[in-house]
Amino acid sequence: MAVASKKIPAPDLVPVRRALLSVSDKTGLTEFAAALSKSGVELVSTGGTAKALEQAGIAVRDVSELTGFPEIMDGRVKTLHPSVHGALLGIRDDAEHVEAMERHGIEPIDLVVVNLYPFEQVRQSGADYASIVENIDIGGPAMVRASAKNHAYVAIVTDPEDYAAVLNALEMNFGSLSLEFRQKLAAKAFARTAAYDAAISSWFADALAIEHPTWRAFGGKLDSVMRYGENPHQQAGFYVTGEKRPGVATARQLQGKQLSYNNINDTDAAFELAGEFDPARTAAVAIIKHANPCGVAEGTSLKDAYLKALACDPVSAFGGIVALNRLLDAEAAEEIVKTFTEVIIAPDASEAAQAIVAAKKNLRLLVTGGLPDPRGAGMGVKSVAGGLLVQSRDNAVVDDLDIKVVTKRAPTNAEMADLKFAFRVAKHVKSNAIVYARDLATVGIGAGQMSRVDSSRIAARKALDAAEAAGNSEPLTKGSVVASDAFFPFADGLLAAVEAGATAVIQPGGSMRDEDVIAAADEHGIAMVFTGTRHFRH
Repeated sequence: MAVASKKIPAPDLVPVRRALLSVSDKTGLTEFAAALSKSGVELVSTGGTAKALEQAGIAVRDVSELTGFPEIMDGRVKTLHPSVHGALLGIRDDAEHVEAMERHGIEPIDLVVVNLYPFEQVRQSGADYASIVENIDIGGPAMVRASAKNHAYVAIVTDPEDYAAVLNALEMNFGSLSLEFRQKLAAKAFARTAAYDAAISSWFADALAIEHPTWRAFGGKLDSVMRYGENPHQQAGFYVTGEKRPGVATARQLQGKQLSYNNINDTDAAFELAGEFDPARTAAVAIIKHANPCGVAEGTSLKDAYLKALACDPVSAFGGIVALNRLLDAEAAEEIVKTFTEVIIAPDASEAAQAIVAAKKNLRLLVTGGLPDPRGAGMGVKSVAGGLLVQSRDNAVVDDLDIKVVTKRAPTNAEMADLKFAFRVAKHVKSNAIVYARDLATVGIGAGQMSRVDSSRIAARKALDAAEAAGNSEPLTKGSVVASDAFFPFADGLLAAVEAGATAVIQPGGSMRDEDVIAAADEHGIAMVFTGTRHFRH
């Protein structure tokens, strides 16, 4: 049942006379505490925080002086006490609250500085179950929430990045903090504990293999505010979850202007596709436009792979994203910068390559330190009106699938290599997806159509356009293979591929009319294999 409000108006300015500091992340702590102490604020602290302040020569009271009770159970119990929480939750303008505080000797606390045990970092470190549980903070979130609830009188600071703003506000208001400032700190504090609890609940679901927990929470920290979102009239921000998967969220930007909303979305798509190709086996390049590949290739070098990928659709590649599965070298960089490109992302870049890219000051260059594991587990989230769709990452890899030949003619070794290549790419093309490939390079891509036969025809048309641009007499789909992300519901899609010149097909199978499709393939001497795995992407 909700508690009725006494409707006591919150004061605008509240003087800060006493502060409680209890932090795990001690970045900037001593400088901040020294400034508070110099301005006449009494400091109260706990455990390691108190020791750090004492070692810095800063006067501090141990919290046990307030509680009359020592820290026990390895520090698990130290602030969970009425003398602390009464000091945080007491309404200073309520006579009953004031009388209770005086009767029990509770001294009000005006500023609380708390950041939480590093649960997220410990979880990502691969620590064991017991160590992760031990890093679930209890007293910290309790103090944060109590202070944030009573922001009418208490300021709560949860982020070292806010220390300077707090000191500036205190100076501007002669030792007080305004209600508006306290409200903003409280809002940030509740968001922090929400993200913290989301990380904990997510870990428990993973650790206990609970596929569909009754309550699902997600949290992230603001990394950047963008000029606009997908379109100029939309607002956007980029939040990071702390997942260590190599990619745009964990990359280091070496140069170029700020990434836009669309840049981040497309760069993520590009690098996930690049991750499908083992760098120990081959060099590979993916060129992405509007989250779809417009050219992908393997090669003897990154330059070779890039030129083969570019040839697939040089028109769409203009203003695209280029992702590489190996260190960007000077040879590849020289080719890439010849075409207007928004972003280059790679595991690393040589100094020579960085110097070449630097000549294009707006071109963003990101290095990630590694590739995303295509077999790695993870979650995908999509918002719908009133809800969230949550699913596991599509981590099926063609090398692990049971590929079955279903036609009279089996693919040749060269065709099979191209079929696997094309199916890797089709996994990353918006559905309905059709990918033509030849010599380990895409030669035509049809994406996002309502009809699979339309995707087949668009891909073939793209190949014709590329042939004309290159001055070739016929498109590279002649003698190519074709991959479909899902089964052909009718033979018409396959026949469109045959018309384009494909000699072999890879698809999941599973249609009610599989026998008709197989018969059409046999009639035209086409080899076809089934994977049993679909790769829808919407």
